[in-house]
Amino acid sequence: MLATPSLFIHHCPRLTVLRSRFYLSLKPFSISSNPSSPFSFFSSFPKTLTQNPSRTLSSLCSAQSECATENTGGRSGALFPPPIAEAVERIDVNPPKGTRDFPPEEMRLRNWLFQNFKEVSQLFGFEEVDFPVLESEALFIRKAGEEIRDQLYCFEDRGNRRVALRPELTPSLARLVIQKGKSVSLPLKWFAVGQCWRYERMTRGRRREHYQWNMDIIGVPDVTAEAELISSIVTFFKRLGITASDVGFKVSSRKVLQDLLRCYSIPDNLFGKVCIIIDKMEKLPLDEIKKDLGSVGISEQAIEELLKVLSIRSLSKLEEVLGAGVEAVADLKKLFSLAEDSGFSEWIQFDASIVRGLAYYTGIVFEGFDREGKLRAICGGGRYDRLLSTFGGDDLPACGFGFGDAVIVELLKEKQLLPDLGLQVENIVCSLDPELHGAAARVATVLRGKGQSVDLVLETKPLKVFKRASRINARRLILVGSSEWQRGMVGVKILSSGEQYEIKLDELDHQPPSSHSETLVGED
Repeated sequence: MLATPSLFIHHCPRLTVLRSRFYLSLKPFSISSNPSSPFSFFSSFPKTLTQNPSRTLSSLCSAQSECATENTGGRSGALFPPPIAEAVERIDVNPPKGTRDFPPEEMRLRNWLFQNFKEVSQLFGFEEVDFPVLESEALFIRKAGEEIRDQLYCFEDRGNRRVALRPELTPSLARLVIQKGKSVSLPLKWFAVGQCWRYERMTRGRRREHYQWNMDIIGVPDVTAEAELISSIVTFFKRLGITASDVGFKVSSRKVLQDLLRCYSIPDNLFGKVCIIIDKMEKLPLDEIKKDLGSVGISEQAIEELLKVLSIRSLSKLEEVLGAGVEAVADLKKLFSLAEDSGFSEWIQFDASIVRGLAYYTGIVFEGFDREGKLRAICGGGRYDRLLSTFGGDDLPACGFGFGDAVIVELLKEKQLLPDLGLQVENIVCSLDPELHGAAARVATVLRGKGQSVDLVLETKPLKVFKRASRINARRLILVGSSEWQRGMVGVKILSSGEQYEIKLDELDHQPPSSHSETLVGED
């Protein structure tokens, strides 16, 4: 709206007079007694101008109208005719359902979260990798057997290839490991933070587009790998202020379920289907779970015994049922012993019903949960020793976890642990005259060359500079005035203390002596 009035300032005699009167009304500086100080500029505006900016704007618009009347022989109106109206349908400004925009404040939170993901991974000696968001559809349906197959964003590209937006990262990891073959040394300890897509029903903390933190260990057959992964997640929680009273891990092994099914002569090819059904035990009524198990060919007796064992919450009780020599029990006992040694035993608990919905898990599985029960699973993972052969590679012992970004943010909100992440810029540089903008740009370049962040004020609106400095949490304000610049100096104001002084450009990264700054605040 200000663009049109500005055109009249140079062509309308009446506005020229108004502008002259405006500058003549500027009063002497009152903040500092030094009239040559660059800070004197900010007190020189009349109070009426700063207190009622809308009145000034309306006055300017009135003057524009009068000026237009004079220039057009009594006709009032805009300088240019209005554009021809076209029927344009308004676009929906919301992102697609289930996806998100990241304006600056949300982006700061995302960056903070991702940085914690990365720092924890590096603390544990993991290396970062990444994969294409677009993958071959076959990569995800080859080892399906669960709902992901029905949740793919998939299509045929222009080369008639079936492709899909990745719903998770582990199959992509498996593909890369096969591709690298023997060129990499085992064990591999890799992590990734990547965008994933699933067309699914949305709930709190569940979106169709999300980011996922994965950590995977390839080449270690022992449960020491699972212990290391859970320890890394616990370390992450502690960094964010989350405690064992807020979050826990339910731990079990798929081998428990395999042993139970063998006891009732249930074919191995039903194992995946049974896992998917059991994974929904907390979401569906028990009668519906029984009905679904019966529909895949499990007898009523086997269903009752199966559900009875799956209700066990004690390793010692499980050992009584399955026997001491069972591999699943031995693995779990060792994991709990390692948890004691690593200091996270209070975070984990045995729960035989945890099997995880992904078909490729083969051993230990675990799931992070909110102890108050307000949120869905926070994270989950386990062992997948036979995934690589599904894609034509040689199997390697492997385990990993996935940790979504949406649920953890909801948990941090619940616990009031979200950090205050305001914008922070070290310097704000402002010229006091349009002709000095080049000089201000030079100041900004010098500071940036020294590794300091700078917000260079591009417009000539010095009245707003203090409000802007506050908004970006600037440490200091640097003012470029005519007389100071001629002497090779600039004005500096430390915004936290109010201290202000002049300093040479090449000394800007040094704090001046206190006597120096006191003299320059306003004494001749």
